[in-house]
Amino acid sequence: MPHVTDTPPPEIQEDLAGLERALDECVPPRTIDRTLLVATWNVRAFGGLTEKWVSTGDDSPKRDLQSIHVIAAIIRRFDVVALQEVKGTLKALRHTMKLLGPNWGLLLTDVTRGSKGNDERLGFLYDRRTVQPSGLAGELVVPREQLDRRDITEEALREQFARTPYAVSFRAGDQTFILVTLHVLYGDSADARTPELRAIAEWLDEWARDINAWDHNLVALGDFNIDRRGDERYEAFTSTGLTVPDDLNDVPRTIFGDEDDEGKFYDQIAWFTADEGRPALSLDYRESGAFDFREVALPRRGLSRRSLSWRVSDHYPLWAAFEL
Repeated sequence: MPHVTDTPPPEIQEDLAGLERALDECVPPRTIDRTLLVATWNVRAFGGLTEKWVSTGDDSPKRDLQSIHVIAAIIRRFDVVALQEVKGTLKALRHTMKLLGPNWGLLLTDVTRGSKGNDERLGFLYDRRTVQPSGLAGELVVPREQLDRRDITEEALREQFARTPYAVSFRAGDQTFILVTLHVLYGDSADARTPELRAIAEWLDEWARDINAWDHNLVALGDFNIDRRGDERYEAFTSTGLTVPDDLNDVPRTIFGDEDDEGKFYDQIAWFTADEGRPALSLDYRESGAFDFREVALPRRGLSRRSLSWRVSDHYPLWAAFEL
């Protein structure tokens, strides 16, 4: 049985070299103490693994060792990556950590219990040479007082807060920032997501005002399951001043994006830019984008997009670059 740290077969090495060239063209280079590259990625059902270089039709799960090399190569291009859809089984994640090496750290929630939680975790992978945790880690809980004064019902929260958003503070250079990641429950209808998104926006607004004295930057990132820019979900998410950078407004979110006339707007990176007592970022924003891996991830396989989604993901990684 091959091991993930073994030298891949020659044809896989060639494919991985092509992937690296594509990443060079899409993602700006990391520069220690000068830039900060933050990413968010919903890696589909990131749990089990078949320990073969190339899985076959009879194998379950379909994710294999070449797929893990692809995932690790993409993650390695960033300083810190928020991960969604990490499953209770950590085999694929552990193999990814082995490939990333000892310079990489991991912060992970426990599995969300119950059917609504879908056996999922939230987490952060970070390069310890450029980013270090600065002391804060916690999960978002909406207080009863907020329920009383807003149009957010307890029933809505009972349905929607199946996966509690996860906040961690980091330091890069002399800058401290808080990343809040979440995976909004898709639910039975789009309308059912609106209360959770509104509650998150309200909570982040209050927290941003509270941390102003500590000079923290607050960035929300993850899979918000927003259908379209400007729809009710998007308006709820941005209702308190969260702003999505313009670079991301026309970027596809999923590998099925150009097959969907409505263009899903699921994944987001956003922060506050307004005044009114809230801190704007002291990080100097440069640019953002997504990485389309469809043609370069597993190019020899002849996979359908659905098959590719189970090996790598159905979502693209989104990223934002800042000057330190």
